[in-house]
Amino acid sequence: MDIEREFAELAKVKPLEIKTSRELTVAVMGAGSRGNEYPAYGKLFPGTMRVVAVADIDASRRNAMGESWGIPRERRFGDYREMLEAGRNGKLADIMLISLPDDLHYEPAMEAMRQGYDVLLEKPMAQTERECLDLLARQRETGVMVAVGHVLRYSPYFCALKKALDAGLVGEVVSIQHQEPVMYAHMAHSFVRGNWHDGKATTPMIVAKCCHDMDILKWLVGRRCVRVNAEGGIALFRADKAPAGAAMRCTDGCPHERTCPYSAIDIYDRKRFFLYVFDLNKNCPSEAILEKLRTTDYGRCVYHMDNDQPDHIVATLLFEGGVTASFTMDAFTPWGGRRTRVMGTMGYIEGDGKTFALHRFDTGKSYPWSFTPPEGGRYRESGHAGGDLALIRDFLQAVDTRDFSLLSSSLEASVESHIMGFACEKSRKSGVSWGLSPAESSPSP
Repeated sequence: MDIEREFAELAKVKPLEIKTSRELTVAVMGAGSRGNEYPAYGKLFPGTMRVVAVADIDASRRNAMGESWGIPRERRFGDYREMLEAGRNGKLADIMLISLPDDLHYEPAMEAMRQGYDVLLEKPMAQTERECLDLLARQRETGVMVAVGHVLRYSPYFCALKKALDAGLVGEVVSIQHQEPVMYAHMAHSFVRGNWHDGKATTPMIVAKCCHDMDILKWLVGRRCVRVNAEGGIALFRADKAPAGAAMRCTDGCPHERTCPYSAIDIYDRKRFFLYVFDLNKNCPSEAILEKLRTTDYGRCVYHMDNDQPDHIVATLLFEGGVTASFTMDAFTPWGGRRTRVMGTMGYIEGDGKTFALHRFDTGKSYPWSFTPPEGGRYRESGHAGGDLALIRDFLQAVDTRDFSLLSSSLEASVESHIMGFACEKSRKSGVSWGLSPAESSPSP
C-alpha cells in the first residue's frame, strides 16, 4: 500500500456548492437555532433552495424568518399542527425541515411523510425505540426521502477519518476510544437548566446529546453493534451538593455567585455565552439578560433544578467481529470538541475533532491531517466543523436527483445508532449489559 498517496487522498474535500435543476422549496417547523442553520445554505447559494413556509410558536422567530425569506403572512404558522393541516390539500413545499423540540419530532415526521414531503429531521428522531421503528416503517411505506441531522458524518474531519479507516490505513480496526466533552458551562446551560434538563420529557442524555457519537462509532466501525454496557449518573448537579446558603436563583443575592463556575450571571452576562436562547446578541444591555435570568429556568441555581440528566457516562460497545469501542460523555471539561483514538493492527489514529495524525507501525512514520477550508471559509463558518452545510448540500442533491445513495445519514442508516443509545440508557439504569438483536437494528450501515 502506498500510504502517502492514500493519505493525500484524505485532503480532498467535496465542494459545498452544488447546482440543482430547480430551486427546491422548504417548509420549516421550528425557527430556532437549528431551523435557521440549514436554510443558510440557500442564502449562500441562491437558486438551490428557498423557505416558503414557517411554523414557530414564538412570533418574533417566525416573523424574522418570514421577513428574511419573504414568506407571505398566510404561510407563517404558529403551531406546527396548523402547517400540517394546511398541507392536507396539497404540499406547501418539496421539503419539510423538522427542527422542533425533541418531544415534537415523531408526530410531524409521520404526518409529513404521509403527505409526501421529503423530510430533513433533526436528531434525535424520536423519544423511544418503538417510535424510531415506526418512522422507518412509514418511510419504507411512502418511499419519500428522509435525512436525519447526524451532521458529524458530513464534516470534513470525520469524512477524512472514515476514509482513512475504509482505506485500511490502520490495518484492521480493533478498538476505538471516543470522548464527547460537553464543557462545564454547556452542561449547565443545556442539560441542567435548559430544554434538555428532563430526560423523560425530551430524551435521555445518551440520545439527546450523544446519538451523534453512537452514530459516528457505528459509522466508523461499519458493523452492527451487538451489546452495550453503560454506567454514569449525576455527580454534581443535585441539591445535596449545593454550597451552604446557596440561593434558589443566581440573581437572588447568592453568597457564592462570584466564585461559582456555574453562575448564570457569569455564564450569560459576563461571558455572554448562549445568548441565542434569549434571542439576544452579545451587545445587548446587561439588564435585558438579567431580566431573563430572573424569570426563566436559566437563572436558577444548578443545584436546585429538577434535572435528571447524568453529567458523566461511560459506555462500552461490542460490534460484530469482536471490534470494541469505549465512549465517555464528560461534563467537567473546559472545552468542547470530540476526541477520538483508533487502534488498528497496522496503525493508530488520534484526533481532536479538527486535526488527526496517523501513526504507522511498519514504517514508524506519522502523517498529520488538517483541514484548510476552501470557498472563502464557508466550511469554517458552518456549524459542527462544516457538517451543517455539507448535510444540506447532500440532502438537496439527493432530493433533486432522487438518488438515495447520496445520503449518508438516511433514516434507515440512523435507526440503529438511536437504538444503541436507548440500549445504553437501559444498561445505565439497570446495571446490566444490554444485547441488541438483528430485529432491533436497521439493516443498513
